[in-house]
Amino acid sequence: MKKTKSQVKNCVLRLRVLADETRLRVIHEIMHHSMTVTEINQILKIDQSLLSHHLKILRDSGLVSSSRQGRSVLYQTSSSVVQGSTEQSVDLGCCQLNFKDQTK
Repeated sequence: MKKTKSQVKNCVLRLRVLADETRLRVIHEIMHHSMTVTEINQILKIDQSLLSHHLKILRDSGLVSSSRQGRSVLYQTSSSVVQGSTEQSVDLGCCQLNFKDQTK
């Protein structure tokens, strides 16, 4: 199936956003369940303001969505990012990212 110019442009935007290591790690952590900034930060161990900046970029690109639960904000991959053919991959619509451990 031939991709339209806007589909290709959207794919390029998403891939540029995910070219950053921190943002890619965030997607990897939240792809199976929602997490708060504090929970994500316990894993990534970066400054909270920097993590919030990356989450904003991910939200603005449509890769991540957020919802309020009481006083906390939960982050999850958006509905446009679906789990791929394996448990360790996500389908961006234009391509699939695989998080399979390559060190084995």
